[in-house]
Amino acid sequence: MKICIVTGTRAEYGLLYWLMKEIEADKDLELQVIVTGMHLSSEFGLTYKEIEQEFKIDKKIEMLLSSDTHIGICKSMGLAQISFAEAYGELKPDLVVVLGDRYEIFSAVSSAMISNIPIAHIHGGETTEGLIDESIRHSITKMSQLHFTSIEEYRKRVVQLGEDPSRVFTVGGLGIENIKRLKLLSKEEFEKSIDFNLNKKNILVTFHPVTLEKATAKKQFQELLLAIDELEETNIIFTKANSDTDGRVINQMIDEYVSKNSKKAVCFTSLGQLRYLSALQYIDAVVGNSSSGLLEAPSFKIGTINIGDRQKGRISSESVINCKETKKEINKAFEQLYSKEFQKLLEKVQNPYGDGCSSQKIVEILKNIKYDNLLKKSFYDIGFTL
Repeated sequence: MKICIVTGTRAEYGLLYWLMKEIEADKDLELQVIVTGMHLSSEFGLTYKEIEQEFKIDKKIEMLLSSDTHIGICKSMGLAQISFAEAYGELKPDLVVVLGDRYEIFSAVSSAMISNIPIAHIHGGETTEGLIDESIRHSITKMSQLHFTSIEEYRKRVVQLGEDPSRVFTVGGLGIENIKRLKLLSKEEFEKSIDFNLNKKNILVTFHPVTLEKATAKKQFQELLLAIDELEETNIIFTKANSDTDGRVINQMIDEYVSKNSKKAVCFTSLGQLRYLSALQYIDAVVGNSSSGLLEAPSFKIGTINIGDRQKGRISSESVINCKETKKEINKAFEQLYSKEFQKLLEKVQNPYGDGCSSQKIVEILKNIKYDNLLKKSFYDIGFTL
């Protein structure tokens, strides 16, 4: 069985890493790897080089144009769909495996569907109401034949979308597996790796554009920077935004902020999974609107300040503080974060996203599933009255 993994971002690859290792190690499976999107962009760190250190890359699909406008992204999607069709024709995978909800994955799945290649989708059924990713994720679900969800509630939502329950499996969140299986860096090793010393207080900031909101990314991120400016004895580690619409605006603002505050702030296009997860051991909170604040941060019993609606609808633990995108509300969130009551609460926080054995579960299912007539789907009607 030729299992083709598609990855387009650093974060997504980090989640898929152990699944790729499990497939590669299995004598009954053959791993194929296609990289695309931000992995191949110098602007976003050429992260395909990290993948090449661990795996053979079968195809590199260039698709990112220099523009991150709506028109530019639409053109990138079209270019990707053409190139994926050609790649599948050459590689002839038995199954394509994708994760999440990004536009390059939509193109990869669309091509696979037209090419009559079965698709397995990881992390379906989730909601992110502030993003076009919400619609993309559910569209990928409808184009896929197999589904691996992170929690039971998301499994039920995939079934609600009309998918056969016998093809929907709850396996947990892949991010927890990294935490359990990676040997994380000591504080000294981490500081040396980023050439930056931690302070009495430390936060990690990741803020992505919220694509369905009228307020500009620039205005929202400026409010966050104003709030951060008022923190005392606090160092900030920024990781840059992705290639969504207006992502470059945020990245430029990060560069400007760090250049003016180099003693207390540092930024990275990509920390990579090892340094990123190592950082979570030594910081007080993940701040911004990244999914990692909900999926991984609770395992470290640290706080998350989740700003705005980008992650609205996702299941979260008590360690997550939700706030609006204003300086006043973000300041209130920081006050709550450092309160004695909240710090005590963090000691008992549990991560709702599983036991860290997702990859093994997925591989076992892929090996034992019946592939005859897998492409054919019937709409599963759960039956209800309006």
